Amino acid sequence: MTKTIKIDPVTRLEGHSTVTLKLGPNNTVEDVQFNVSSTRFFEKFLEGRNAEHAPRIAPRICGICPIPHHLASVKAVEAAWDVKIPRPAWKLRELLINAKQLSSHVIHIAALQLPDLLAGPLAPPEKRNLVAIINALPDVGKAAIEAMKFGQELCATIGGKAIHPTTCIPGGVAKPLLEEERDAYLKRLDRLIEIGKVIVDLGNKLVNDYMDVITKIGTVPTYYCGLVTKDKKELTIWDGLWRIMDTEGKIVAEVEPKDYMQVAAEYVAPHSMATHVYYRPAGYPEGIWRANCLARVNVAEDMQTPWAKELLAEFRKVCGRPSHFVFSYIWARIIETIQAVEKIKILLEDPEIVSTDVKTVDVEPKEGNGVGMVEAPRGSLIHNYWTDDKGIITKANLIVATNNNIGGIEKTLKQVAKQIFEQNILKDITLPEPMIK
Repeated sequence: MTKTIKIDPVTRLEGHSTVTLKLGPNNTVEDVQFNVSSTRFFEKFLEGRNAEHAPRIAPRICGICPIPHHLASVKAVEAAWDVKIPRPAWKLRELLINAKQLSSHVIHIAALQLPDLLAGPLAPPEKRNLVAIINALPDVGKAAIEAMKFGQELCATIGGKAIHPTTCIPGGVAKPLLEEERDAYLKRLDRLIEIGKVIVDLGNKLVNDYMDVITKIGTVPTYYCGLVTKDKKELTIWDGLWRIMDTEGKIVAEVEPKDYMQVAAEYVAPHSMATHVYYRPAGYPEGIWRANCLARVNVAEDMQTPWAKELLAEFRKVCGRPSHFVFSYIWARIIETIQAVEKIKILLEDPEIVSTDVKTVDVEPKEGNGVGMVEAPRGSLIHNYWTDDKGIITKANLIVATNNNIGGIEKTLKQVAKQIFEQNILKDITLPEPMIK
């Protein structure tokens, strides 16, 4: 007889979804589905709107990643209208997305990953939450809150608001960063770097403690996608070329964001409202890829900043390239967090960051087709707008970061289900002693 197990809702996830497992005789895994039942209709909401309004509408797509949506949207409008922005505005935007990367990654690590790792995945729920971490390890809890606070406050200073920002407009940024604002953040940088060391030290311990889990559970080869810089092919979340790596670690494509449809396609799964994005030339399901931090550290030749470079080298010694270890995402996320800290320092110390030359007056609506791409914390984010001669959006196509991961999530869930129900792998897994008891 077939038995169905539903996990509804899925926790440790920013969104609404269900996992459905169908087991046959002797607990053989017949099917595993990652069901997403809701849709947001933003592609249709944007039609008929003035394109300059899109960067204020798009952040509502996601309460976790409003700033990447804001930036991808304004880049798409500027690409459609052939708008060039001043260099200080470009740097302010890069500072804004790195501030968001910092706060989002620390939130993810502290609230969604550390509770299960520090208390142990089999601990009761009251031990597996952020409050329990703060009570048991106050220094770690304080460091996480301080880092989140720094990132969110810097987002609000540049973006007008930490959530649903408003300042990035076609042609640049609506207001400059004041010198006194910059100086106030510079004074806090030493503490931010100290917090980075706390995160790295704790992460190193947890990675070593959980190496048995990392290397044995959910190891599923997929393709990977992520942005790299145009010159050195280093990891970037702001602007560059979109790079695709196959399951063997070969770079199979490297395209300008405007050519994204050459490499990306969407599969409509009958059991989900969320499409599965995959590598077009390979087809579906062979071309299923992953995005997010692990994908980015796989496709990039290196990181951009010194400390992050050292951490990536250590990661590759252990996990190889590409790493197909799904639980090595936490290690990759720490590497990206450190790069965000270092990029924030570099940009805040750049004299141009307080320039008042942050927007151009030469912005004229026109008929066009523009693509804006950035890396949201969860993966590659694409906004593609078509406008008429009055600057009205006639069509919008969005590839949201999470959709780049859904096919890979489902593939991994199927593998883990087989390991648990058919192979009984848990008997061969050694879990460390919990740090929170």
